[in-house]
Amino acid sequence: MTEFLFLVTLVLAALLWNTRNRLARLERLFQQGMPDAEPAPEPDQRRSAVIVDRPAAAAEPAPVRRSAIIVDAPPPVEPAPTMEEPDAPAEPVLAVPLPAAEPAQQPVRASTSFEDLFGRKLPIWAGGITLIVAAVLLVKYSIDAGLLSPTVRVLLGLVFGAGLIGGAEVARRKADLVQDDRVAQALAGAGIGSLYAATLAGANLYGLFSPGIAFAGLCLITALAIGLSLRFGAPCAVLGLVGGLATPALVDSGEGNVPLLAGYLAIVIGGLTLLSRRQRWVWLGVSALIGGGAWSALLIVTGGLDQLSALSVGLLVLMLGIGLPIVAATDHHGPLLRVVAAMVAALQLALLVATGGYAPLIWGLYGLLSMAFIWLTTRMPTLRATVAVPLLTALILATTWPEPPFGQFVAVMAGIVLSFAGSALWRVWRADGGPLEAAQLAVTAIGGLFVAYFQFNSAPLGEDTQFALLAICFALLPAAGVALGWSKAERQGDHRFATLALSAGLLVSCAAILGLSEWTIPVSIALIAGGLLLVGETAPDGGTRHGALAFLGVALLMLMGTGSAVAELNRLSQPMPMLDHPLQALLRWVAALMVTSAFSWRFAGSMTGKLLQGIAAVLAYGLVAQFLPAVWLAIAAALGMLAAVEAGRHRPALGLTIAPAVLALIAALWALEPLARWLLAGAESLAGDPVFVADLPTSHTALQYLFLPALIGCVALWRQRDDLHPLALRIASAQMGAVALIGVHILYKQLFAIGDTAGFVALGLAERTLWELLLIGAGLAIGRVRPDRREPLVLVGLGLAHNLIYSLLLHDPLWASQAVGPWPLANLLLPAFAIAFAGPSLIGHVAPALAPRLPRPGAILRMIVILLFAYASLRQLFAGSLLTARDVSATESICWSVLAIALAIGYLLWGIRTGQRAWRIGSLLLMLAAVAKVFLLDASGLEGLLRILSFLALGFSLIGIGWLYSRYLRPDATAT
Repeated sequence: MTEFLFLVTLVLAALLWNTRNRLARLERLFQQGMPDAEPAPEPDQRRSAVIVDRPAAAAEPAPVRRSAIIVDAPPPVEPAPTMEEPDAPAEPVLAVPLPAAEPAQQPVRASTSFEDLFGRKLPIWAGGITLIVAAVLLVKYSIDAGLLSPTVRVLLGLVFGAGLIGGAEVARRKADLVQDDRVAQALAGAGIGSLYAATLAGANLYGLFSPGIAFAGLCLITALAIGLSLRFGAPCAVLGLVGGLATPALVDSGEGNVPLLAGYLAIVIGGLTLLSRRQRWVWLGVSALIGGGAWSALLIVTGGLDQLSALSVGLLVLMLGIGLPIVAATDHHGPLLRVVAAMVAALQLALLVATGGYAPLIWGLYGLLSMAFIWLTTRMPTLRATVAVPLLTALILATTWPEPPFGQFVAVMAGIVLSFAGSALWRVWRADGGPLEAAQLAVTAIGGLFVAYFQFNSAPLGEDTQFALLAICFALLPAAGVALGWSKAERQGDHRFATLALSAGLLVSCAAILGLSEWTIPVSIALIAGGLLLVGETAPDGGTRHGALAFLGVALLMLMGTGSAVAELNRLSQPMPMLDHPLQALLRWVAALMVTSAFSWRFAGSMTGKLLQGIAAVLAYGLVAQFLPAVWLAIAAALGMLAAVEAGRHRPALGLTIAPAVLALIAALWALEPLARWLLAGAESLAGDPVFVADLPTSHTALQYLFLPALIGCVALWRQRDDLHPLALRIASAQMGAVALIGVHILYKQLFAIGDTAGFVALGLAERTLWELLLIGAGLAIGRVRPDRREPLVLVGLGLAHNLIYSLLLHDPLWASQAVGPWPLANLLLPAFAIAFAGPSLIGHVAPALAPRLPRPGAILRMIVILLFAYASLRQLFAGSLLTARDVSATESICWSVLAIALAIGYLLWGIRTGQRAWRIGSLLLMLAAVAKVFLLDASGLEGLLRILSFLALGFSLIGIGWLYSRYLRPDATAT
């Protein structure tokens, strides 16, 4: 492969090099053909000259000479036209272009050097953070060393924080001395962090403050942080955020107060969020929400929360997920922030429900979140798609609830249904509603049934009446949506109506599966599919109609997988005993057939309708198979095909084009087995093996599976002969005719009932000859009635082919054991060979267009047939009925030679009379064969007078042939 690619590369390179040389020569020729062309300037020329010719005198204008223009600079500005004398001579004027303008200088961007970044900016912020850490470490050290009492420690922390804030104010006021605003910002941020740490230490570690005082203090510090942020700028807010969020982790070394911590986080994050909105610092609000979400997730994952702690954490999650994102950002980032925050809050509350033992209080918080989320979607439509998160989360939580108390479970499910399904039902047909609300309503109803069944099901399918009723109750939710939207004109533009109708149908199907017997499932679902089709028609709604197809497909699948489906399906293809419950089977197949037919009628003309029409045909056949014996099913399928054809002719609107073909295919499937047996026996017969009656199907099989169905099919084709394409009609007619003919042949074989070799020897020639005569006679009869058809030629051709292959080649009495009869000439040899002799004339009679092509091959065939018949008749005189029973004697051998000479003379005479050269050539060939036989065989076996007589006969024959040629044929006639 590599060598091949290398060779290809070389060839391509050579082609490119050749192309380059050709282009170079073409350029040279082009330049030589333009002697007036200006020489091109050098490549390094920076400006081009433009030569402009003025027009010559008006008397005889000189040819205008154009110069080449090479543009590598901006085009020159054309001068204003000037007044000139009419007879002014034409002088070229050289227009010198203006020099190119100098490129505009790019503005110099201010760069940030390494020293400016690491020496001037970052150390200040690092210093503020360090002060906070130092304050915390100082407090920790005093605690570990026991140097100060708790009260002193807290007071010192508060004093330290206040001092830092005071220092920040001093730095701000002495701006001319400090000369850097960030010093004040860093000190203020560190002071805020110190105040947070001291307050939390006094409340959590030492219990110096009651929860109420601590909460008030934290609120004051948060307010102070917000105020300082407004005074000192964004960096102070950043440091306050970092300090406020990090303080609980750095200070609280023991078991903390979760409600107080949750309140603290709510105050800090709420204040920072409000600050971000006022100052338009979106990054601050997002950072605060992320930090609060991390703390709430940590508190939930840690677990061990009592009821009050779980309530506080839940309220914190609600605030972080719903409340604060509303005020965090008002620009284009706001919707995305609210979506993400609400989704995170839903997941955190779900985790809180799971870790909190699915307590009612936590479920109540989740309900508050859900209602707040739904309310938020009314304010911000961009959140409508995200309702799926709390809805699916609630359903998953209810599914994973271990052994839920029944009363609490009912209350929770009622809350889920009222919150999500109620809001969706209220909004689905309003101006702000849409397909999302329809999907929300459907998911709530279907999910609610699934969750309830998963948690409390105990009865087997088909016997669970309670859950069947519950499924119907859940189905009322989307059904109510269907009823509310029935008269809404705007529903035609989307899939709301279809979603609700199909979900109601699904729930009703679940009710049928849960509460009804197994064998009724396909009936129920088929009826539901029909009901949905009716709803789609009367509404009208195309989505419902097309969605109902899925229910029909499920019904058909259930038909093949429920009840006594195995026994019912077996009856379609093989003999089976009667079913145990025939009425059930009848009802199942009738329901499937009726509903499928209705769908086929509704979708008539489309590919879906054609497919359904074929399925309906199969169902009709299956319905008949449930009570009709298998031996009559092929005829039933054929009759169904004829009925479908007649129905399509009388009701063209039905479009019954596929059903007849499907039923014909079913009948053909029944014919496969007998056809295969017949074809196998026929293939063996081509090798010379006789076909016995036991090798073929029975007469009943031939009638029921081959002849009668094919005959009915021919009638059906004849009835719709004007509606089918000529080629399709011709092909189908050929197929039906072939099957019918095979059936007739099997029936015919039963007449002679040849079952062994002896019977074949005695009756084989008679059976074949009669069959061939019947075929030819049928062809001639049809040809007299319908001379324009092709069937006569086909039947006559089949009869002749059968005669040539079997009677004259494979089973010729001369070399095969076939009884011809005891009487000379009045035996089976005459009709058997007469069929072949008359073959060319018969073909010319039924197909006159072929007559001009038949003389020469017909003459050859007839000469061969005459020769075989003559020898067979001669052989019958010596051997009797069975020509192979005795050896050829010397006398018979001489008679063969004499017969060959006589036939040769006869061929010659006929060829001379009719002017056919083929007969004369045949005469010569036969004479040569006779001469060779006489000299090589006959003469060697004779002695005395017989040898002389044989040579005399041969000599006179040869002389006579020569005389005939010279007497009756001109020299040029032998070439015709």
